[in-house]
Amino acid sequence: MANIKSAKKRILVSKKKEMRNKSIKSKVKTLIKKVEAAAEAGDKAAAEEALKVAISEISKAASKGIYHKNTAARKVSRITLLVNKIA
Repeated sequence: MANIKSAKKRILVSKKKEMRNKSIKSKVKTLIKKVEAAAEAGDKAAAEEALKVAISEISKAASKGIYHKNTAARKVSRITLLVNKIA
C-alpha cells in the first residue's frame, strides 16, 4: 500500500476510471451481441435498430478514450457488414 498521500489518491482515481471503463466496454459488448443475435435470426429491422444504438455507444466510448479510434471503426465496420448481409 502506498504511504504518500498523492499515491493513495492516484490509486483511488485509477480504480474509479477502471470501473467506468469496464462498465462501458461491457455495455458495448452486450450491444454488439444484440446486433449479432438479430442478424443471425434474420430480423433486419431489429438488427438495424440495434446497430444504431451500438454505433452510438461505440462512438461515445471512442471519444472518451476508452477505445482507440481505429478499434471503434473496426467494430462499427464489422457489425455494419453483418447487418448489410441480411437479405
